[in-house]
Amino acid sequence: MIRIREQDGLRLLDFGTPWCQGAMRLDDPDALEMAYAVRMFGWLLFHDVDTLGRQHVVTLGLGAGSLTKFAWRVLGMQATAVEIDHEVIEACHAHFDLPREGDGLRLVHADARDYVTACQRGADVIQVDAYDAAVERPALDDEPFHAACRTCLREGGTLAVNLVGAAMDARASVARLRVGLQPRAVWQFPPTAAGNVVVLAHRGDVPPEDVLAARAEAIEDRWDLPAAQWLAMARRT
Repeated sequence: MIRIREQDGLRLLDFGTPWCQGAMRLDDPDALEMAYAVRMFGWLLFHDVDTLGRQHVVTLGLGAGSLTKFAWRVLGMQATAVEIDHEVIEACHAHFDLPREGDGLRLVHADARDYVTACQRGADVIQVDAYDAAVERPALDDEPFHAACRTCLREGGTLAVNLVGAAMDARASVARLRVGLQPRAVWQFPPTAAGNVVVLAHRGDVPPEDVLAARAEAIEDRWDLPAAQWLAMARRT
């Protein structure tokens, strides 16, 4: 059951559970409102921010469209969103300022697992924000799925995952991610106040510290994202 409500200048999306699936500020519809959504863009530290217009981000799980809108409209990337529930797609069009396809934006009504299995070196970044209807655990959280993401990512690509749910086990999820994706680096942020754990898994070389610091400054200047905080809070392994 899709439920849409407004509160304190926000339009909120949920599926009839206490968990909020997405939020849009009515006077700034492209802003990232939820703390986990901001951290999902921590992958910017691994990528050349001057070439984002030539990079492709795939978001698995549409929610209220925040991740896709920010990547496409604000960062200027080629953006694809994959969503299994057609009603969610239509709700985003009707209530969350998500345009129809065109000019670098693509919306795919499909099972995310099928999409990444068919994808071959098609994405620079994959953002995974999908979970079951009851929000018990992440929906895409097994080794075969992460192996499919490995073949979908281009050289030096990054996977960003939102881990959330009443029965979520972040340690076990990260262990499965390591086996399937075979990343060179895994950065894990501490839980948000709502309980979301964002994990970044990078398939390329991590830039040296001076490059990361300079890139963090550029990210903060251009998009007002807390990139220096990302560097400080991430547990790097």
